Amino acid sequence: MSKIIRIGTRESQLALWQAKTVQQMLEQLGHKTVLVPEKSTGDLILDKPLYELGITGIFTRTLDIAMLNNDIDIAVHSLKDVPTILPKGIVQAAVLKRGNIRDTLVYKNNEEFLSQRDAVIATGSLRRRAQWLNRYPTHTLVDLRGNVNTRLQKLENNDWNGAIFAAAGLGRIGLRSKNAINLDWMIPAPAQGAIMITVLDEDEDIKAICAELNHEETEICTSIERKFLNLLEGGCTAPIGAIAFIKDEQVSFQGVLLNIDGTKKIEVTRNEKLGEHQDMAAYCANFIIERGGKRLMNELKQVDKKVTVYSTKSLSNSQSDLFHNDINVEGSDFIQINTNRINPFILKSEIKNVIITSKNAVESLITNIPAEELQFKNIYCVGRRTKRLIEQKIGKVTHSEPNAKKLAEYLIEYIEGTEVTYFCSDLHLDDLPNILTKNHITVNEIEAYSTRLASIKIDEKVEGVMFYSPSTIKSYLLENNGDKIAFCIGETTATEASKHFKDVRVAKVPTVESVIELVNLNYV
Repeated sequence: MSKIIRIGTRESQLALWQAKTVQQMLEQLGHKTVLVPEKSTGDLILDKPLYELGITGIFTRTLDIAMLNNDIDIAVHSLKDVPTILPKGIVQAAVLKRGNIRDTLVYKNNEEFLSQRDAVIATGSLRRRAQWLNRYPTHTLVDLRGNVNTRLQKLENNDWNGAIFAAAGLGRIGLRSKNAINLDWMIPAPAQGAIMITVLDEDEDIKAICAELNHEETEICTSIERKFLNLLEGGCTAPIGAIAFIKDEQVSFQGVLLNIDGTKKIEVTRNEKLGEHQDMAAYCANFIIERGGKRLMNELKQVDKKVTVYSTKSLSNSQSDLFHNDINVEGSDFIQINTNRINPFILKSEIKNVIITSKNAVESLITNIPAEELQFKNIYCVGRRTKRLIEQKIGKVTHSEPNAKKLAEYLIEYIEGTEVTYFCSDLHLDDLPNILTKNHITVNEIEAYSTRLASIKIDEKVEGVMFYSPSTIKSYLLENNGDKIAFCIGETTATEASKHFKDVRVAKVPTVESVIELVNLNYV
C-alpha cells in the first residue's frame, strides 16, 4: 500500500508515546506513516450533531471527529478511556499486547503510613478512591487531576503521603519512581494498560493492515472487561473495576462495584474454558446486579456533581451531553435579541460590499425581506457557522475570517471599492469599523438587531462561567462579580473578561463546543 497512513493522537506525552509505538510497528511492516496530533474539536465540521453519531468520550471525541472528517486514517487511544460504544462508522481495528495492568502507589518518603490511622492519598479516580477507602477507611483522599507529569509535580509540591497512578502510564514515559509499589489488591479499570487502534469501518485496506498488529489474548480479555462495564451501565467515573486474564487455556475474571466512600462493595469472580467464555461478562454483571448492584448504581447516579459551571447562553441537549460526568452545568440567556425593522428600499438596492458578523444579523435580514430580493454582490463574514448560515439562507460568501479584526485586515487589502455596509447590533465592538475607517474605507452601519442585557444572580457554588461575547460579560456583571473562572469563546471576549476576572481561559477555536471542551479539560 503506497498511501501514507495518518495516525491521529492527542498531544500529551503519554498519548504521543502510544502513537509512536503504533507508528514503529506499522513502519516495521513496510508502511509509510505520519503522526497527526489533534488539538480541538471546534474547528471540525460534521453534517450531523455529535449525539447522533454517538460521540461521547472526553478523551476520544477529538480523534473521532477528525476520523469522520477524513483528516486521519487511524486513531490511537488508551483503551480504558474509550466509551464502550463507539461512534457510528468507527470500529476497533486492533488492540496491542497489554502492558502493566496494575495501579501503582507513588509515595513521598516511606511506606510507614500504610499501617497508620492517618494518611493523605491523592487520586482523581472514583474507582481508586473507593477501593482505597474500603481498605484504609480512616485515610483522607484528595482530588488529583491533570496529565501524568502534572500529577507527579502536584504530589511533589503538596504535603501528601502518596498518589495513585496507572503503572503502565508511568512506565511508558519513563517516570516510574523508585518510591513506587504496585497495588496488586486493587482491581484496575476495565482495559487498563491496553492500547487500542480505531479506523473507519468502510476502510477495508486500513482495517486489514491494523489487524496484523492485533494481540488476540489482550483483545479477548479487554472485550470481556468492557462488556462487563457496559452491562453495569457504568461510565468512566463509576467505581467499577474489572480484570480478565488467560492462563492454561482458562479465562479468569474478577470484577468489583463500590459506592463512592468504599463502605459498600460487591465482588465477583469467574473461570471459564477459553472458547466457552462468551457469556462470562453477562454472567458477572448479572451477579453484581442481583446482589444489590442495581441499587448501588442508582445511588451513584444521584450523587451530586463535583463541579458546577454556568453558561451565559442556553445550551442544546446535545451540547449539554458533551460535558464530563463530574460537571454540572446550569445556564440561561444573558443576552436577548430583537430583530430591527430595516428600510426595504436599502435591502432591495444593489449593495456592492456587505459585512455580517453574526447569525443574528442573518436572521434579521431574512425576516425583513425574502432572501431572493437581497442584492448583495460581495458578502464578507466572521465565523464558520455564520458563513454556513449565510450560504444556506442568502447566498455565496466572498470571504470569511475567524474574527472581526482579521476580516478588517483582509478587506484593507482586497475589498472592491472603498465602501462597505455593515449589518450589526446596537452593541458591538468598534475594532472593525475603526480599522476600516482609518484606512479610508467608508463604513455604513445599519443596526439589524438590538441586544438587551438580561443578567441574573448566580449561585455562589458556581466555579466557572462560560462567556460567548463581550456583551455576555457586561450582562453578567450587572448582578455578579468576577470571582469565578471565565471560560471565553475567543480572544475578543477574553480581552473584555480580563478587565474583570483574574482567571481567564480561552477556547482554541470560537465555537460553543470548544468552550465546553475547555471546561472539561480544566476539571478532568
